[in-house]
Amino acid sequence: MANLNTQSFAQIVSNFATAVQGRASKLVDFTIGSVLRAIAEAMGGVSLWLQGLALQVGALTRAATSNGTDLDSWFAQFGFARLPAVAATGQESFARYTPTNQALVPVGATVQTQDGSVLYTVVADATNAAYSAAQGGYVLPPGQASVNVTVQCTVAGAIGNVSAGAVNTLGTAISGVDYVTNAAAFQNGVPAEKDAPARARFVLYIASLESATLLAVKNAIASVGLNITGIITENQQYNGSTQNGYFTVIADDGTGYPSSTTLTNVANAVEAVRPLCSTYGVHGPTILTAAVSMAITTGTGYTHSAVAAQVAADLQAYINGLGDGVQLPWAYLSTVAFDVEGVTNVANVLLNGGTADIVPTPQQRVLAGVITVT
Repeated sequence: MANLNTQSFAQIVSNFATAVQGRASKLVDFTIGSVLRAIAEAMGGVSLWLQGLALQVGALTRAATSNGTDLDSWFAQFGFARLPAVAATGQESFARYTPTNQALVPVGATVQTQDGSVLYTVVADATNAAYSAAQGGYVLPPGQASVNVTVQCTVAGAIGNVSAGAVNTLGTAISGVDYVTNAAAFQNGVPAEKDAPARARFVLYIASLESATLLAVKNAIASVGLNITGIITENQQYNGSTQNGYFTVIADDGTGYPSSTTLTNVANAVEAVRPLCSTYGVHGPTILTAAVSMAITTGTGYTHSAVAAQVAADLQAYINGLGDGVQLPWAYLSTVAFDVEGVTNVANVLLNGGTADIVPTPQQRVLAGVITVT
Protein backbone atom coordinates (compact mmCIF):
# COMPACT_ATOMS: atom_id res chain seq x y z
CA MET A 1 0.00 0.00 0.00
CA ALA A 2 1.28 3.46 -0.86
CA ASN A 3 2.49 5.60 2.04
CA LEU A 4 -0.36 7.82 3.19
CA ASN A 5 0.22 11.34 4.49
CA THR A 6 -0.77 10.65 8.09
CA GLN A 7 -0.40 12.91 11.09
CA SER A 8 0.16 12.32 14.77
CA PHE A 9 -2.11 13.67 17.50
CA ALA A 10 0.39 16.44 18.30
CA GLN A 11 0.64 17.44 14.63
CA ILE A 12 -3.13 17.65 14.27
CA VAL A 13 -3.47 19.84 17.36
CA SER A 14 -0.54 22.01 16.26
CA ASN A 15 -1.96 22.45 12.77
CA PHE A 16 -5.32 23.39 14.26
CA ALA A 17 -3.69 26.04 16.47
CA THR A 18 -1.67 27.41 13.56
CA ALA A 19 -4.74 27.71 11.37
CA VAL A 20 -6.77 29.50 14.06
CA GLN A 21 -3.94 31.86 14.99
CA GLY A 22 -3.40 32.67 11.32
CA ARG A 23 -6.98 33.89 11.02
CA ALA A 24 -7.09 35.78 14.33
CA SER A 25 -6.19 39.45 14.65
CA LYS A 26 -4.61 39.00 18.08
CA LEU A 27 -2.85 36.34 20.09
CA VAL A 28 -5.13 33.37 20.89
CA ASP A 29 -4.86 31.45 24.14
CA PHE A 30 -3.96 27.81 23.50
CA THR A 31 -2.57 27.01 26.91
CA ILE A 32 -3.49 23.74 28.57
CA GLY A 33 -7.02 24.02 29.91
CA SER A 34 -8.13 26.76 27.50
CA VAL A 35 -11.34 26.29 25.53
CA LEU A 36 -9.66 26.32 22.12
CA ARG A 37 -7.00 23.87 23.29
CA ALA A 38 -9.76 21.52 24.45
CA ILE A 39 -11.55 21.85 21.09
CA ALA A 40 -8.30 21.20 19.21
CA GLU A 41 -7.51 18.10 21.25
CA ALA A 42 -11.05 16.77 20.84
CA MET A 43 -10.81 17.30 17.10
CA GLY A 44 -7.42 15.60 17.13
CA GLY A 45 -8.88 12.50 18.73
CA VAL A 46 -11.69 12.28 16.18
CA SER A 47 -9.22 12.87 13.35
CA LEU A 48 -7.02 10.04 14.56
CA TRP A 49 -10.04 7.73 14.62
CA LEU A 50 -11.00 8.68 11.05
CA GLN A 51 -7.40 8.35 9.95
CA GLY A 52 -7.28 4.88 11.48
CA LEU A 53 -10.41 3.86 9.59
CA ALA A 54 -8.90 5.09 6.33
CA LEU A 55 -5.74 3.10 6.98
CA GLN A 56 -7.75 0.00 7.81
CA VAL A 57 -9.85 0.28 4.65
CA GLY A 58 -6.68 0.72 2.61
CA ALA A 59 -5.15 -2.35 4.18
CA LEU A 60 -8.21 -4.53 3.59
CA THR A 61 -8.47 -3.75 -0.11
CA ARG A 62 -5.20 -5.46 -1.03
CA ALA A 63 -4.00 -9.02 -0.52
CA ALA A 64 -0.53 -7.74 0.32
CA THR A 65 -1.80 -5.88 3.38
CA SER A 66 -4.78 -8.03 4.43
CA ASN A 67 -4.40 -10.75 7.04
CA GLY A 68 -6.34 -13.68 8.45
CA THR A 69 -10.06 -13.73 7.71
CA ASP A 70 -9.78 -10.40 5.87
CA LEU A 71 -7.31 -12.02 3.49
CA ASP A 72 -9.67 -14.98 3.07
CA SER A 73 -12.57 -12.70 2.10
CA TRP A 74 -10.28 -10.92 -0.38
CA PHE A 75 -9.28 -14.26 -1.91
CA ALA A 76 -12.94 -15.32 -2.11
CA GLN A 77 -13.62 -12.63 -4.70
CA PHE A 78 -11.49 -14.66 -7.10
CA GLY A 79 -12.74 -18.13 -6.16
CA PHE A 80 -9.50 -18.86 -4.31
CA ALA A 81 -9.10 -20.27 -0.82
CA ARG A 82 -6.16 -21.02 1.41
CA LEU A 83 -5.34 -24.68 1.96
CA PRO A 84 -7.25 -25.97 5.00
CA ALA A 85 -5.72 -27.56 8.06
CA VAL A 86 -5.19 -31.33 8.08
CA ALA A 87 -6.17 -33.38 11.11
CA ALA A 88 -3.57 -35.70 12.59
CA THR A 89 -4.18 -39.41 12.13
CA GLY A 90 -2.42 -42.49 13.40
CA GLN A 91 -2.67 -45.98 14.77
CA GLU A 92 -4.13 -46.46 18.23
CA SER A 93 -3.86 -49.77 20.07
CA PHE A 94 -7.03 -50.96 21.86
CA ALA A 95 -6.06 -53.67 24.32
CA ARG A 96 -7.42 -55.81 27.15
CA TYR A 97 -6.16 -57.87 30.03
CA THR A 98 -8.33 -60.94 29.45
CA PRO A 99 -8.72 -61.86 25.75
CA THR A 100 -11.58 -64.29 26.19
CA ASN A 101 -14.50 -63.03 24.12
CA GLN A 102 -14.74 -61.13 20.90
CA ALA A 103 -14.82 -57.35 21.18
CA LEU A 104 -15.63 -54.62 18.68
CA VAL A 105 -14.04 -51.16 18.50
CA PRO A 106 -16.79 -49.17 16.78
CA VAL A 107 -16.23 -46.34 14.33
CA GLY A 108 -16.94 -43.10 16.18
CA ALA A 109 -15.50 -44.24 19.51
CA THR A 110 -13.17 -41.70 21.09
CA VAL A 111 -9.80 -41.71 22.81
CA GLN A 112 -7.91 -38.77 24.30
CA THR A 113 -4.80 -37.53 25.99
CA GLN A 114 -4.67 -37.96 29.75
CA ASP A 115 -5.70 -34.36 30.45
CA GLY A 116 -8.55 -34.56 27.90
CA SER A 117 -7.28 -31.58 25.92
CA VAL A 118 -6.93 -33.47 22.63
CA LEU A 119 -9.61 -35.87 21.40
CA TYR A 120 -9.41 -38.49 18.64
CA THR A 121 -12.15 -40.45 16.89
CA VAL A 122 -11.99 -43.96 15.46
CA VAL A 123 -12.45 -43.78 11.68
CA ALA A 124 -13.11 -46.45 9.07
CA ASP A 125 -10.08 -47.90 7.32
CA ALA A 126 -10.87 -50.53 4.71
CA THR A 127 -7.16 -51.34 4.32
CA ASN A 128 -7.01 -52.61 7.89
CA ALA A 129 -7.61 -56.37 8.02
CA ALA A 130 -9.44 -56.02 11.33
CA TYR A 131 -11.99 -53.58 9.95
CA SER A 132 -15.50 -54.90 9.28
CA ALA A 133 -17.82 -52.67 7.34
CA ALA A 134 -20.74 -54.97 8.17
CA GLN A 135 -20.14 -54.59 11.91
CA GLY A 136 -19.15 -50.93 11.69
CA GLY A 137 -15.82 -51.22 13.45
CA TYR A 138 -12.67 -53.16 14.14
CA VAL A 139 -13.00 -56.73 15.36
CA LEU A 140 -10.90 -57.95 18.28
CA PRO A 141 -11.34 -61.73 18.07
CA PRO A 142 -11.21 -64.17 21.01
CA GLY A 143 -7.67 -64.93 22.13
CA GLN A 144 -6.24 -61.69 20.73
CA ALA A 145 -5.08 -59.15 23.29
CA SER A 146 -5.09 -55.99 21.15
CA VAL A 147 -5.95 -54.47 17.81
CA ASN A 148 -4.55 -51.43 16.06
CA VAL A 149 -7.15 -49.08 14.57
CA THR A 150 -7.01 -45.76 12.75
CA VAL A 151 -7.95 -42.66 14.71
CA GLN A 152 -8.20 -39.02 13.67
CA CYS A 153 -7.97 -35.88 15.77
CA THR A 154 -11.31 -34.08 16.10
CA VAL A 155 -9.58 -30.73 15.56
CA ALA A 156 -7.60 -30.14 12.38
CA GLY A 157 -4.12 -28.74 12.69
CA ALA A 158 -0.90 -29.26 14.61
CA ILE A 159 -2.80 -29.66 17.90
CA GLY A 160 -3.17 -33.37 17.07
CA ASN A 161 0.56 -33.94 16.85
CA VAL A 162 1.46 -35.72 20.08
CA SER A 163 4.26 -37.95 21.29
CA ALA A 164 4.11 -41.72 21.54
CA GLY A 165 2.04 -42.94 24.49
CA ALA A 166 0.25 -39.60 24.91
CA VAL A 167 -3.15 -40.83 23.68
CA ASN A 168 -3.75 -43.19 26.58
CA THR A 169 -7.31 -42.65 27.79
CA LEU A 170 -10.60 -44.09 26.58
CA GLY A 171 -13.14 -41.37 25.85
CA THR A 172 -15.84 -43.92 25.08
CA ALA A 173 -16.38 -47.05 27.18
CA ILE A 174 -16.00 -50.14 25.00
CA SER A 175 -16.98 -53.58 26.23
CA GLY A 176 -13.98 -55.91 26.18
CA VAL A 177 -11.39 -53.09 25.94
CA ASP A 178 -9.43 -52.06 29.03
CA TYR A 179 -6.82 -49.56 27.88
CA VAL A 180 -5.42 -47.72 24.86
CA THR A 181 -2.12 -46.26 23.73
CA ASN A 182 -0.37 -44.97 20.64
CA ALA A 183 2.94 -46.76 20.06
CA ALA A 184 4.11 -44.12 17.59
CA ALA A 185 3.84 -40.35 17.68
CA PHE A 186 1.14 -38.59 15.67
CA GLN A 187 2.95 -36.07 13.48
CA ASN A 188 0.90 -35.51 10.33
CA GLY A 189 -1.41 -32.78 11.60
CA VAL A 190 -0.87 -29.65 9.52
CA PRO A 191 -2.15 -26.14 10.32
CA ALA A 192 -4.05 -24.13 7.74
CA GLU A 193 -1.95 -22.33 5.14
CA LYS A 194 -0.37 -19.20 6.55
CA ASP A 195 -0.91 -15.77 5.03
CA ALA A 196 2.50 -15.49 3.32
CA PRO A 197 2.44 -18.82 1.44
CA ALA A 198 -1.23 -18.25 0.55
CA ARG A 199 -0.33 -14.92 -1.02
CA ALA A 200 2.51 -16.55 -2.96
CA ARG A 201 0.22 -19.32 -4.22
CA PHE A 202 -2.43 -16.78 -5.17
CA VAL A 203 0.03 -15.16 -7.57
CA LEU A 204 0.57 -18.55 -9.22
CA TYR A 205 -3.19 -19.13 -9.28
CA ILE A 206 -3.84 -15.88 -11.12
CA ALA A 207 -1.01 -16.63 -13.53
CA SER A 208 -2.44 -20.09 -14.21
CA LEU A 209 -5.76 -18.60 -15.27
CA GLU A 210 -4.14 -17.12 -18.34
CA SER A 211 -1.93 -20.05 -19.26
CA ALA A 212 -2.12 -23.57 -20.65
CA THR A 213 -5.65 -23.30 -22.02
CA LEU A 214 -7.12 -22.76 -25.46
CA LEU A 215 -8.65 -19.45 -24.39
CA ALA A 216 -5.34 -18.38 -22.88
CA VAL A 217 -3.52 -18.95 -26.16
CA LYS A 218 -6.24 -17.16 -28.11
CA ASN A 219 -6.10 -14.25 -25.71
CA ALA A 220 -2.32 -14.08 -26.01
CA ILE A 221 -2.59 -13.94 -29.80
CA ALA A 222 -5.29 -11.26 -29.70
CA SER A 223 -3.18 -9.21 -27.29
CA VAL A 224 -0.32 -8.92 -29.77
CA GLY A 225 -2.04 -6.04 -31.56
CA LEU A 226 -5.18 -4.75 -33.18
CA ASN A 227 -6.84 -7.06 -35.72
CA ILE A 228 -4.52 -9.94 -34.85
CA THR A 229 -6.42 -13.21 -34.97
CA GLY A 230 -5.47 -16.83 -34.70
CA ILE A 231 -6.97 -20.19 -35.55
CA ILE A 232 -5.66 -23.04 -33.40
CA THR A 233 -5.73 -26.64 -34.56
CA GLU A 234 -4.82 -29.12 -31.84
CA ASN A 235 -2.86 -32.36 -32.31
CA GLN A 236 -2.15 -31.53 -35.93
CA GLN A 237 0.86 -30.25 -37.79
CA TYR A 238 0.71 -27.54 -40.43
CA ASN A 239 0.85 -30.17 -43.18
CA GLY A 240 -2.22 -31.91 -41.73
CA SER A 241 -0.48 -34.90 -40.20
CA THR A 242 -1.48 -35.93 -36.69
CA GLN A 243 0.91 -35.26 -33.81
CA ASN A 244 -0.40 -35.46 -30.27
CA GLY A 245 0.74 -32.62 -28.06
CA TYR A 246 1.31 -30.30 -31.01
CA PHE A 247 -0.89 -27.42 -32.07
CA THR A 248 -0.80 -25.24 -35.15
CA VAL A 249 -1.54 -21.53 -35.00
CA ILE A 250 -2.64 -19.71 -38.13
CA ALA A 251 -2.08 -16.06 -37.33
CA ASP A 252 -3.33 -13.13 -39.37
CA ASP A 253 -3.36 -9.38 -39.08
CA GLY A 254 -6.49 -8.90 -41.18
CA THR A 255 -4.66 -8.67 -44.49
CA GLY A 256 -4.01 -12.34 -45.16
CA TYR A 257 -0.31 -11.58 -45.44
CA PRO A 258 1.04 -11.10 -41.89
CA SER A 259 4.66 -9.96 -41.74
CA SER A 260 7.44 -12.08 -40.29
CA THR A 261 7.59 -9.65 -37.38
CA THR A 262 3.92 -10.21 -36.63
CA LEU A 263 4.36 -13.99 -36.73
CA THR A 264 7.37 -13.73 -34.42
CA ASN A 265 5.40 -11.60 -31.96
CA VAL A 266 2.55 -14.10 -32.03
CA ALA A 267 4.98 -16.97 -31.42
CA ASN A 268 6.47 -15.13 -28.43
CA ALA A 269 2.99 -14.54 -27.00
CA VAL A 270 2.04 -18.20 -27.45
CA GLU A 271 5.29 -19.33 -25.84
CA ALA A 272 4.44 -17.39 -22.68
CA VAL A 273 1.17 -19.25 -22.10
CA ARG A 274 1.48 -22.57 -23.93
CA PRO A 275 0.68 -25.77 -22.05
CA LEU A 276 3.61 -27.55 -20.44
CA CYS A 277 5.29 -30.20 -22.63
CA SER A 278 3.44 -29.06 -25.75
CA THR A 279 4.95 -27.89 -29.03
CA TYR A 280 3.48 -25.62 -31.64
CA GLY A 281 4.04 -23.80 -34.89
CA VAL A 282 2.91 -20.33 -35.97
CA HIS A 283 2.18 -19.71 -39.64
CA GLY A 284 0.41 -17.22 -41.83
CA PRO A 285 -2.59 -18.39 -43.85
CA THR A 286 -2.40 -19.87 -47.32
CA ILE A 287 -4.38 -17.65 -49.69
CA LEU A 288 -7.18 -18.94 -51.90
CA THR A 289 -8.10 -16.42 -54.57
CA ALA A 290 -11.75 -15.84 -55.37
CA ALA A 291 -12.46 -14.50 -58.86
CA VAL A 292 -16.05 -13.27 -59.22
CA SER A 293 -18.03 -12.30 -62.27
CA MET A 294 -21.69 -11.32 -62.61
CA ALA A 295 -24.08 -9.24 -64.64
CA ILE A 296 -26.45 -6.80 -62.96
CA THR A 297 -29.45 -4.79 -64.07
CA THR A 298 -29.95 -1.32 -62.62
CA GLY A 299 -33.12 0.64 -62.11
CA THR A 300 -34.23 3.83 -63.82
CA GLY A 301 -32.43 6.93 -62.62
CA TYR A 302 -29.25 5.10 -61.60
CA THR A 303 -25.90 5.25 -63.40
CA HIS A 304 -25.10 1.68 -64.27
CA SER A 305 -21.32 2.06 -64.12
CA ALA A 306 -21.49 3.67 -60.67
CA VAL A 307 -23.76 0.95 -59.33
CA ALA A 308 -21.55 -1.78 -60.83
CA ALA A 309 -18.48 -0.23 -59.21
CA GLN A 310 -20.23 -0.18 -55.84
CA VAL A 311 -21.22 -3.84 -56.22
CA ALA A 312 -17.62 -4.76 -57.01
CA ALA A 313 -16.36 -2.81 -53.97
CA ASP A 314 -18.90 -4.46 -51.66
CA LEU A 315 -18.03 -7.92 -52.99
CA GLN A 316 -14.34 -7.29 -52.37
CA ALA A 317 -15.00 -6.02 -48.83
CA TYR A 318 -17.21 -9.00 -48.04
CA ILE A 319 -14.75 -11.60 -49.32
CA ASN A 320 -11.69 -10.02 -47.71
CA GLY A 321 -13.52 -9.77 -44.40
CA LEU A 322 -14.34 -13.46 -44.13
CA GLY A 323 -11.25 -14.31 -42.13
CA ASP A 324 -9.13 -17.43 -41.89
CA GLY A 325 -10.84 -20.76 -42.44
CA VAL A 326 -14.24 -19.23 -43.35
CA GLN A 327 -15.92 -20.53 -46.48
CA LEU A 328 -17.18 -18.35 -49.31
CA PRO A 329 -20.65 -19.47 -50.43
CA TRP A 330 -21.39 -18.93 -54.11
CA ALA A 331 -25.11 -18.23 -53.49
CA TYR A 332 -24.42 -15.34 -51.12
CA LEU A 333 -22.64 -13.30 -53.80
CA SER A 334 -26.01 -12.42 -55.34
CA THR A 335 -27.25 -11.23 -51.93
CA VAL A 336 -24.29 -8.85 -51.64
CA ALA A 337 -25.12 -7.42 -55.06
CA PHE A 338 -28.83 -7.04 -54.33
CA ASP A 339 -28.00 -5.11 -51.16
CA VAL A 340 -26.59 -2.28 -53.28
CA GLU A 341 -29.15 0.43 -54.00
CA GLY A 342 -30.20 0.48 -57.63
CA VAL A 343 -29.67 -3.22 -58.40
CA THR A 344 -32.84 -4.82 -59.75
CA ASN A 345 -31.48 -8.13 -61.03
CA VAL A 346 -28.36 -10.30 -60.82
CA ALA A 347 -27.42 -12.97 -63.35
CA ASN A 348 -24.56 -15.16 -64.54
CA VAL A 349 -22.86 -15.30 -61.15
CA LEU A 350 -19.62 -17.26 -61.30
CA LEU A 351 -17.07 -17.97 -58.60
CA ASN A 352 -13.73 -19.03 -60.03
CA GLY A 353 -15.57 -19.84 -63.22
CA GLY A 354 -18.18 -22.08 -61.58
CA THR A 355 -20.97 -22.25 -59.03
CA ALA A 356 -19.21 -24.17 -56.24
CA ASP A 357 -18.47 -22.71 -52.81
CA ILE A 358 -14.87 -22.16 -51.76
CA VAL A 359 -14.33 -24.17 -48.58
CA PRO A 360 -10.94 -23.43 -47.01
CA THR A 361 -9.16 -25.44 -44.34
CA PRO A 362 -8.23 -23.73 -41.05
CA GLN A 363 -4.82 -23.02 -42.63
CA GLN A 364 -6.34 -21.13 -45.57
CA ARG A 365 -8.02 -17.80 -46.18
CA VAL A 366 -10.13 -16.62 -49.08
CA LEU A 367 -9.22 -13.23 -50.56
CA ALA A 368 -10.79 -11.43 -53.49
CA GLY A 369 -9.15 -11.75 -56.87
CA VAL A 370 -10.45 -10.18 -60.05
CA ILE A 371 -14.04 -9.04 -59.67
CA THR A 372 -15.96 -8.27 -62.82
CA VAL A 373 -19.42 -6.70 -62.62
CA THR A 374 -21.12 -5.84 -65.90
